[in-house]
Amino acid sequence: MYETRYENPRNRGTLPRGPSHLHHVLTALKVGREDHFRQALRVSPQTFDKLVARLEKDPVFFNDSNQPQLPVELQVAVALYRFGHDGNAASMQSVANWAGLGKGTVHLYTRRVMTAVLRPSFMQEAVRMPTAAEKEKAKRWVHTHSCKAWRNGWCFVDGTLVPLDERPTWYGPSYFDRKCNYSLNIQARRIPPAVHSSNSFSGR
Repeated sequence: MYETRYENPRNRGTLPRGPSHLHHVLTALKVGREDHFRQALRVSPQTFDKLVARLEKDPVFFNDSNQPQLPVELQVAVALYRFGHDGNAASMQSVANWAGLGKGTVHLYTRRVMTAVLRPSFMQEAVRMPTAAEKEKAKRWVHTHSCKAWRNGWCFVDGTLVPLDERPTWYGPSYFDRKCNYSLNIQARRIPPAVHSSNSFSGR
């Protein structure tokens, strides 16, 4: 039996796809259940719309083919869902099942979104230090809404852990966190909401 098993055809047929949960998230949940939308994509509907509006003009989402790409909204949603999960839930097959797409399409959409996000023009707009005027406005907000002695504290700092799929090859033990995972520790700075830039992608 084992001598001839490699001679058997390996084609198991096409994998049947179930209904796409992606469209349900972008239609029903986005309008009626913001909490479930945020649970799926890790951003609010307002932030999602701002991000799509900023990315949809990037050249990576245009081609000369007779077969047009799917809307940028769908591609960004697939990438965000993948970024917002880890372990088995972030596998190509799991994301493909959720979106009703092929694994190769999930990989392609993720690459396109990351190509657009890593453009220098986008990075300079989305990730930048506040101007002197914005700092001063933030200090006034802190002086009014918090302890007056903290006036010079013009930004908020918070941290989060981003789990890694596996232990890094270089300096692996350094990535082991208090939750017994290998992860990256990211700290984000944010100025008070009253002085938030109109270019910010933070939905309120």
